[in-house]
Amino acid sequence: MPGHEAGTGHALSAIIGERRTLINLAYRLLGSATEAEDVVQEAYARWYAMAEAEQHDITSPTGWLVRVAGRICLDQLKSARRRRERYVGDWLPEPLPDRPRWSTSSPEGCTDPADLITLDESVSMGVLVVLEALTPAERVAFVLHDVFGVPFAEIAETVGRTPAACRQLATSARRHIRITPRNAGDPERHHDTVSAFRLACRSGDLGDLIGLLDPDATVETDGGGKVRTALRPISGAEKVARFFQGALRKELRVTVSEENVNGSPGLAVRLDGVTIAVIAIEFDGDTLEHFWLMMNPEKLHAWNEISRQ
Repeated sequence: MPGHEAGTGHALSAIIGERRTLINLAYRLLGSATEAEDVVQEAYARWYAMAEAEQHDITSPTGWLVRVAGRICLDQLKSARRRRERYVGDWLPEPLPDRPRWSTSSPEGCTDPADLITLDESVSMGVLVVLEALTPAERVAFVLHDVFGVPFAEIAETVGRTPAACRQLATSARRHIRITPRNAGDPERHHDTVSAFRLACRSGDLGDLIGLLDPDATVETDGGGKVRTALRPISGAEKVARFFQGALRKELRVTVSEENVNGSPGLAVRLDGVTIAVIAIEFDGDTLEHFWLMMNPEKLHAWNEISRQ
């Protein structure tokens, strides 16, 4: 993790320059680019609320901001568990689109926090969903240490436990999570499989659809109570095929395009140019194994921002 020493003349540039790091951290912890931006704003507000002398006493503004942002996320994760008990259907992380200009965007010039998120294996939909199953403390300890390389002594200040206890939290999380190269296999074949899947859905060929799916294929959907969709996971190749056969059938005004979702091949569905659904996909070899269908419009803002550009 990059570090900067506080001091007269460069402390301000140091903390502004770390917005990208903080956004990436908060998204991995919360699964929401919008909430990640709120966390970063709060972390900066706490920095500016300190007296100048207090700021100068902090040897690493980056480390301080990471600890503060981590603590804010930890508190949000604890309250989120209670909120999600009242959530209609499954809660899924906010999907992110690919934007080629991300690699050259400057943090100062970006207005959308999604522009700052690095799409690597740690933000694949499969990993983010598994992270949701961890306790808040496990999630914070794992992400801070295994993804961002923060020492356990510093994580202890964020989580409020001993370094040894934080090490155990990360170890426990690791038993559930394996961050491996995204959807291991031939990327071109994965793109071809998604393309074949899209065409089979549009043509309505059930046999072709089933042939592209893992026998234990599963679909999880998130409408957030705002869009009607399945409230429970759909399992089995034939049931999944029939579901998508109906959901993605060819209709006027509706387009289905092949687009990367959180860095992996997926699909976006648009009605009159407005994104109404995004499908993240996980592969088992060359077959489609797991689908996450996002239809909650509150989690599709980044996709509709693209449509307007």
